[in-house]
Amino acid sequence: MIETADTAVQSEPNPARNSAARELFETVRVVALGLLAATVIQTVAWQPFTIPSSSMEPGLVTGDYVVVSKWAYGWSRASLPFNPPLPGGRLLGRSPERGDVVVFRRPSNPQETWVKRLIGLPGDRVQVVGGAVSVNGRVIPRTPLNLTTDHDEPSRQVLRVRESLPGGDSYVTYDGGSGLPGDDTGVYVVPEGFYFMMGDNRDNSLDSRWPADMGVGLLPAENIVGRAEVIVASWKPGAGLFKPWTWLNLQSGRFFKPVR
Repeated sequence: MIETADTAVQSEPNPARNSAARELFETVRVVALGLLAATVIQTVAWQPFTIPSSSMEPGLVTGDYVVVSKWAYGWSRASLPFNPPLPGGRLLGRSPERGDVVVFRRPSNPQETWVKRLIGLPGDRVQVVGGAVSVNGRVIPRTPLNLTTDHDEPSRQVLRVRESLPGGDSYVTYDGGSGLPGDDTGVYVVPEGFYFMMGDNRDNSLDSRWPADMGVGLLPAENIVGRAEVIVASWKPGAGLFKPWTWLNLQSGRFFKPVR
């Protein structure tokens, strides 16, 4: 029998090609697992945020890189990426305490993440008179400390004031002067399932003193993301992830600093 020229010839496997395919598959698998792990950690345990404004000075300043505890208050749809349209409520919910620095989704625009201090709990009556905050008719004690310059706006002079809560916790606020917007308000009654939030930079903060379309309004519990725990580091204005030459433009004294 004579073999014809078109007889099929079986090709030998290409080891180099197979090795490259395996390496590509392994790389994709590792990256996918890493992204999945990071998503789970940020959803369930801790999530980093960068402070974009000066409303929480002097405790938090623009450029601070803050780690937020997701498990501090339990989980809601606000804990998940993109705030999916799930039923309301919180899983394993725990109530935040007065004085906590809370990260939350802004009620009027849930894609925006804000940070303020919790001042009013459900059932409280909150009012600001002459810059002093009162809760249920009792003024939160204020101790003037010293005049200083605003961290983000050096041309602005402010008074550092320590506020002391009944339980012993205290924190420092900025007072920009008397007679400014938000220094004198009516009485806000905080309903069940809501909280009253304020920025520590009292005269430079849109918070629960203003309606939701301008500031925060009363904050629904389900909008809470978590509690700010620690400042890992802080970058000077103008630094950015996609500007490698700015990565070392750090603000001194703001490394692994607990959020008070």
